[in-house]
Amino acid sequence: MTQFQLFDNVKLTENISLTDGGIAPQETIGTIVEVFNNGEAYLVELFGNWVKYDAEGNFITANKDEKDAFMQTLAVETVYKHQMILTVSAREIMGVKEHLNALLETLPDNVVLQVRDFAEFLQQKQQLTVKN
Repeated sequence: MTQFQLFDNVKLTENISLTDGGIAPQETIGTIVEVFNNGEAYLVELFGNWVKYDAEGNFITANKDEKDAFMQTLAVETVYKHQMILTVSAREIMGVKEHLNALLETLPDNVVLQVRDFAEFLQQKQQLTVKN
């Protein structure tokens, strides 16, 4: 099992050079959106300030509690485990079913079939328990 998982929230421990030439500073927060080579590297969506759209459709600074406010995406970049720390695990953020669905998306079809077969076995076992 890797240290970080899909949809974990993380914080950078050092400055990261962005593909567009900018810099994501240390302490920038993000969410892991892809895991490469069993945890060798991670694709992380990095976030900036809270913003919202004004009447003309431009970003304006916002408070996180304002209606329609969201965190602006700075970039989606490859980050290595030594460049970030875990702030909140996906297990804490998501419900169990949502987390399982996210994990299933990362597995090959033959393994998903095994998970399905096991879930059907558990369902049948539960039905027998209820009848008895």
